[in-house]
Amino acid sequence: MFSNAKLFAQALGIEKPWKLDEVKFDPKEGQLDIYISHVEGSLFPCPDCQQELTIFDRKERTWRHLNFFQHKAYIHCQVPRVMCGKCESIKQVKVPWARSGSGFTLLFEAFIMELAVHMPVRSISELVGEHDTRLWRMIRHYVDEARAKEDYSSVEQVGIDETSSKRGHNYVSVFVDLERSKVLFATEGKDASTVKEFAQDLKEHKGEPENIKDISSDMSPAYIKGVTESLPNARITFDKFHVMKIVNEAVDQVRRMEQKDNGSLKSTRYLWLKNPRNLTDNQRENLISLSSMNLKTARAYNIKLAFQEFWEIKSEEIAEQYLKRWYFWATHSKLEPIRSAAYTIKDHWEGVLNYISTKINNGVLEAINGLIQSAKRKARGYRNIENLITIIYLTCSKLRFDLPVAFG
Repeated sequence: MFSNAKLFAQALGIEKPWKLDEVKFDPKEGQLDIYISHVEGSLFPCPDCQQELTIFDRKERTWRHLNFFQHKAYIHCQVPRVMCGKCESIKQVKVPWARSGSGFTLLFEAFIMELAVHMPVRSISELVGEHDTRLWRMIRHYVDEARAKEDYSSVEQVGIDETSSKRGHNYVSVFVDLERSKVLFATEGKDASTVKEFAQDLKEHKGEPENIKDISSDMSPAYIKGVTESLPNARITFDKFHVMKIVNEAVDQVRRMEQKDNGSLKSTRYLWLKNPRNLTDNQRENLISLSSMNLKTARAYNIKLAFQEFWEIKSEEIAEQYLKRWYFWATHSKLEPIRSAAYTIKDHWEGVLNYISTKINNGVLEAINGLIQSAKRKARGYRNIENLITIIYLTCSKLRFDLPVAFG
């Protein structure tokens, strides 16, 4: 037994009516055991109605605590139970070092939550010697508790995108507050029902679907349908990066078709796709040389460059006239991939034009998606969708957790 139990009591913040009785260290087992009890004759409040009551009986409880140097540490206590006549039940009193129902102390949980932002839970499990199922259960508790306190009443601009638990499997739709750069909602699937679920979640967090003014998304028919049905006042702006991707893919299709008969186009893919400002001097010279030839790819490239100018126009009226002229050029180019891209843009005309007035895009969401992809790489994917969604909230929702300040 340690002689300086008072030191441990101070370090643990043990105050009346609780008292530290004994500290035992077993060097063979590499384990520290801390025994806590209460001052005899103490009254304890009912956990629900707070009425001060005498003890009915006691129940042995154990909690995993932060390691004592490299050794596991546990807190043991005969926790009092009280019989409350007002509530007509027998209840275990709350202890200051742990939340009800948990097998971990608050400080241990705070430590795990901090690690979970940066490490895969599987790795944390191996580090602390606890089963990952217990850790996931604890992390979900704090994420759910923090999300329940979120207020979405001022949310007006939302970005929608998708990710997957593993490459090409089990999709998750992510809804982001574009003004505050935080994830609002994530749910399994990528169909129209995900938007309906988001609208319901808004209501559960003091928000209103009718308050959403702008949505940024790709051209997914499912998302368009979902927004139309569940967010009645929202105008859709198609994310300009997704729109440019369609045009860039058309340029690349023209190049691939033409290079079958023209070897000079081999290994030039990125010359035609990169922003001209990002080319090296050698790449720029090569591009100028190729562009001087009578190539279909060069014509497709010039049509792409002209389309890029659209995003810089400030007047809605001028932008629409410019887009009409570009559309005529593209559809009369005799380049089938370019014609197809132009028809796709025509089918989504209003959502493309909306960018001129809203100036919103999924740049914020792409940055958040980078955090999600990083977490997935560290964990080598997530077999459990619920776990992936939990990590998305933990790392990308800017939640405030009710945990000891020592771990921020």
